Amino acid sequence: MRLIDFFDRRAAMHPEHPFLIDDLGRTTYGESQATTHRIANVLIGLGCQPGTKVSVFSPNRARAFECLLGLARAGAAWVPLNANNGLQENCHILRGFDVEILLYHSSLKDRVASYLPHAPGVRHAVCIDDDEADGLPARMREVAASAPPDLARDPDSVTAVFPTGGTTGLSKGAIWTHRTWQTMIANLLTAFPVRRPPVNLVVAPMTHAAGGVAMMLMAAGATFVILPGFSPERVPAAIEQHRVTHLFLPPTAIYMLLAHPEVRNHDYSSLDYLIYAAAPMSVDKLRVAMEVFGPVMAQTFGQAEAPMLCTALTPREHAEALAEAPDRLASCGRATLLTEVAIMDDAGRLLPDGERGEIVVRGPLVMAGYYKNADATAEAARHGWHHTSDVGWRDSAGYHYIVDRKRDMIISGGFNIYPSEIEQVLWSHDDVQDCAVIGVPDDKWGEMVKAFVEPKPGRTLQPEALAAFCRERLGSVKVPKAFEVRHELPRSAVGKVLKRSLREEAWKNTGRAI
Repeated sequence: MRLIDFFDRRAAMHPEHPFLIDDLGRTTYGESQATTHRIANVLIGLGCQPGTKVSVFSPNRARAFECLLGLARAGAAWVPLNANNGLQENCHILRGFDVEILLYHSSLKDRVASYLPHAPGVRHAVCIDDDEADGLPARMREVAASAPPDLARDPDSVTAVFPTGGTTGLSKGAIWTHRTWQTMIANLLTAFPVRRPPVNLVVAPMTHAAGGVAMMLMAAGATFVILPGFSPERVPAAIEQHRVTHLFLPPTAIYMLLAHPEVRNHDYSSLDYLIYAAAPMSVDKLRVAMEVFGPVMAQTFGQAEAPMLCTALTPREHAEALAEAPDRLASCGRATLLTEVAIMDDAGRLLPDGERGEIVVRGPLVMAGYYKNADATAEAARHGWHHTSDVGWRDSAGYHYIVDRKRDMIISGGFNIYPSEIEQVLWSHDDVQDCAVIGVPDDKWGEMVKAFVEPKPGRTLQPEALAAFCRERLGSVKVPKAFEVRHELPRSAVGKVLKRSLREEAWKNTGRAI
């Protein structure tokens, strides 16, 4: 099945069921289906053909979601463009991934004007919400809502070129097909089965995991409540008001919720799943989240190249771990239905349970390759498995544990030090909101462990006290030699702390090239 077929099936079964709710209003499945017909025909009128690259550049809005479905209906390939990215990254995506049509929200008009001189391949830039002569609303009035295009159903046709995130440099483009979406949907709904029509609160950017979760839950007939962005005040209120069942948040947003003084004064009884992914989560803060939100925490592991659902740790498994095996709360779960996960050494040998190596995956979830980058594609697919660049291990019960990114390991005084272990300790400090640990050049140690810490609002942090706190829990070798307190750490468009930025800055200050 094509991605759009999952939506059409639900629209045919329940055309009056609520589909999209945002600050501007609400639509039903039937109403949005008619809108996606018009959008698809507008795109075809602009020269869109199967495989044409189309970006939607918008804050979280119902119309932006309809545009994603409209371009899928037209057979176009979605190229996500995040409003939180900088000029260089977005121009790289537009130019490097051959975007021809850019659909944009009026609030971003000035930024689009700054992009276009650097992206000559963009033939059309069309506003999705302003009723101007060349805008989407005006164009939609010229086409029939009842005449959707009828395109071939090739499961291996390209549906998206997904940026890899750019946390280590400019993004590569992971190629997704209809088969990718089919696998994601199967993995999600078997790992996290639904017992009623879902109500999904879309808070994180729709250009990344939050949009992916929404597309997958569409197959289960979900209603989507869309907020323009994350707010620790609005999220609890929206859960309560709309009886939300599903919510995806990156760990940093969960930390902000937990730090809010009113977080415990809301009703979360409607929640079935609070899915967290995109970065490691503090085990101590996870325990607090389970106390506040109930037995609903659900973790997944993936990346743009094998999106989101390589492994899953269900709410039931969270509860069992809390009661019987607390160390398992650090796990990212077991392999999902249609994905194989293993641990491999540098020579390509699969390792037994308990041994550390690179986490590798295979199956129909894995991308078709990197867009126009055959060398990187071959490198990532060595030995017949996709290489995630994450170091981890698996226990005898099949639960996987991420130790760290391969490139983040620090070698200090001859010892291999994994920053994630130190970060888990710092996250457990009552006054720490978030943190990042990196290695910086040092004449004595080779690399020196340095920690950047972000305090909770209204709290203060002293380096000497943090060092003593770490020494008590880690021993002397792993204690950071330096601490730097920052009230806001640099983050990517999806909320990940940008260790690359911190590392480049720290290395520059030492006068050495990274």
